[in-house]
Amino acid sequence: RACPSYPPRISAKIRPLSTQSVHVTSTPGSSGRLAALRSRLASEKEKKMTDFAGPSAAMCGIPPLPAGWDPSSLPPIEADASTSNMPVQNARLPKPKWLRAQPADSENYKAMRATVRSKGLATVCEEARCPNIGECWGGKEDAQGNKGPATATVMIMGDTCTRGCSFCAVKTSRAPPPPDPEEPRKVAEAVGEWGLDYVVLTSVDRDDIPDQGAGHFAEVVRRLKASSPSLLVEALTPDFRGEHDLVDLVANSGLDVYAHNTETVERLQRRVRDRRAGYFQSLGVLRRAKESGPQGILTKTSLMLGLGEEDDEIRRTMEDLREHDVDVLTLGQYLQPTKRHMKVRAYVTPEKFDEWARVGEDEFGFKYVASGPLVRSSYRAGEFYLKNLLNERKLEEQAKRAVA
Repeated sequence: RACPSYPPRISAKIRPLSTQSVHVTSTPGSSGRLAALRSRLASEKEKKMTDFAGPSAAMCGIPPLPAGWDPSSLPPIEADASTSNMPVQNARLPKPKWLRAQPADSENYKAMRATVRSKGLATVCEEARCPNIGECWGGKEDAQGNKGPATATVMIMGDTCTRGCSFCAVKTSRAPPPPDPEEPRKVAEAVGEWGLDYVVLTSVDRDDIPDQGAGHFAEVVRRLKASSPSLLVEALTPDFRGEHDLVDLVANSGLDVYAHNTETVERLQRRVRDRRAGYFQSLGVLRRAKESGPQGILTKTSLMLGLGEEDDEIRRTMEDLREHDVDVLTLGQYLQPTKRHMKVRAYVTPEKFDEWARVGEDEFGFKYVASGPLVRSSYRAGEFYLKNLLNERKLEEQAKRAVA
């Protein structure tokens, strides 16, 4: 069949590969060389392994093989016990038995999920695939079998982030949809329906907005406080690229806890976080919030473990955080959300997490350290402690004002 891509003279000579023959055109004197080549190839086929242990091998320093040596006399190769169980490079580590979360099937969980859907809200619990969603939304049972209050971390300004950190499962885009102007009202209504007395707000990064969403964040906090003055609000904020005026705007919006996550130790920042984030930039945000916020404001941050950090690096990070007057620290196990994200380098044992809690509180002086494999930055155990701490501080302030 003629090929349309070639002139007729050439395409007429093209045949299917299965029927095409190869012909060698002889030239004067080529017949003798071709016969010699065939003879040499035939002799090569008859060579044995021992034929290659002659002068050529001696030139390379290989000792000659003994006469009559047979390769089949070698013993079978057995696997070395010390290396047979070594993990394959880049293989995912199996999860240990202690990483078991409460199932998300309770009535409280279903009710909260229905409210989130009806209001068109997003929660970091779902977007970041938090393993504690069943416990936090369902309410944890105490020793007597009584259900505690449900908690949720509401993620404002949409479900799409302008940054791409290698550990985070939240969707990313350079130009996400604009924030919903009705979101402050919707969040206040949802929190009222849930009957919470402590709520955590967080948000995606919005580098596409002139004020990076600081004004929207502050408005949500103000709306929550206006609808429920006794409500305790924790704000887990972006870094706002370290711009102090934006940090000040959120820190003075009426919140009770200003949280911003440093995520990991200094050495691993570039590997773990988006290039626009940074270790010292995050430390600066936390210090600025403490300096510019109202008296008694608590600052809080979180670290993931299992990313390849060393013990001395964790200690150095704790020291840096205390130097920047950070009050509360949470430590949790990094869990790879999908195969596209960075892999877990190690699973830290519950005993080691307990040790880090002791080190943080006793040696470095944090007011509270929540540390455990499934602890996250807004984990409910920390919220209960902070709620009591904040209430105590408010009572002290009221007592001081009464005396004055």
